[in-house]
Amino acid sequence: MRPLSNPVVQSALAWTLAKWMQFCVATIRWTHENQPAAEAVWAQGGGVLCVFWHSRIALAPACWPVNRAQPAKALISLSADGEFIAKAVARQGFPAVRGSSTNKDKAQTAKGGAQALRDGLKQLKVGALAITPDGPRGPAKVMAEGLPLMAKLSGAPALFIGLSCSPAIRLKSWDRAVLPLPFGKGAVVWDRADYPEGAEMAQVVADWTARLNAVEARADALTGLKP
Repeated sequence: MRPLSNPVVQSALAWTLAKWMQFCVATIRWTHENQPAAEAVWAQGGGVLCVFWHSRIALAPACWPVNRAQPAKALISLSADGEFIAKAVARQGFPAVRGSSTNKDKAQTAKGGAQALRDGLKQLKVGALAITPDGPRGPAKVMAEGLPLMAKLSGAPALFIGLSCSPAIRLKSWDRAVLPLPFGKGAVVWDRADYPEGAEMAQVVADWTARLNAVEARADALTGLKP
């Protein structure tokens, strides 16, 4: 990812990725399942955590109708590749909150995580915060505690979002990221949860991991995308 440290390369690639994502989202035939769960959150307004695995970042704009849903920001890491992703999603109307809740053994990342927590809670007072709970470096589909902690402190609901499309390119990244191709089939599956009062954090992480896996697996089943 060294080329991404160059601001010019970052901007050019971010523009290209944003345009490609917009084109694919517009031409894919989308199926939506359990959308009333999302509609209720949109109608209620206020804070909400939008949760999907890191591998589905490129599909995320398909799940958030900017004309009906709360204004959204995305929690994105402080790394060079995170800067690239932040620029790409910002071009689609989703500004970034920079930081990470993982890699707590690294002082710089931990500092970024603390700032991201503060900025994320501030965003949850007014709108939506998109978060990939296994980012920025995995392991894939292993949920960090940052997500349930934000839900507990803010009182905001978590909206688990399964995203899939087929055909698609699977990158050789740590998360096997899905890059959409146009004119295919797509699926968005929703599930809502609130932080259970008095629950142990470890139990919430386990339950929410299973529920997020379930909506993604269901979305993949709808599109035929292979694991």
